[in-house]
Amino acid sequence: MQTSWWSSRAPEDRARRPSALRVLLFAAAVPVLLRLLKLPELRFWLEPRRGPCLPPPTAGEVAAMVQRIDRLLASGRPLVRSGCLTRGVTLYYFLRRAGAGVSLCFGMGELKGRFEGHCWIVCQGEPLAETRDPRPLFAETWRIDPLPPGPLFGEVRNG
Repeated sequence: MQTSWWSSRAPEDRARRPSALRVLLFAAAVPVLLRLLKLPELRFWLEPRRGPCLPPPTAGEVAAMVQRIDRLLASGRPLVRSGCLTRGVTLYYFLRRAGAGVSLCFGMGELKGRFEGHCWIVCQGEPLAETRDPRPLFAETWRIDPLPPGPLFGEVRNG
């Protein structure tokens, strides 16, 4: 019996290099997800159902994932909406499944006399893969941090 290319890949490879189709389908669904869920509910939809079973990815692996996902999002237009919300939610979803300890930040700011919003990923306290640091421009209004390990992930606590 021959194993398929997909099943022969190690779990770490599948988590750190999700299929292009999976990334594009998730990204295309982000606008619907954001219309149906309130921000507090969004956290539970984006977090992995199980605790991390992989060691955290290196900075190089995170950067490679971000570059790949950004290329896929750009190639997915017009099916995939452009913008920081689609990008941020998609990056958070796949980086968390790869074991990265990232946060998803939402902020508001006044740019050129208009109120605007922005969403970005934070990794180790710094904005990840942004053309410029959004923190001086946008006051953080909401943040989704990784959930701590616990009963949500099916772990049994002693005591």
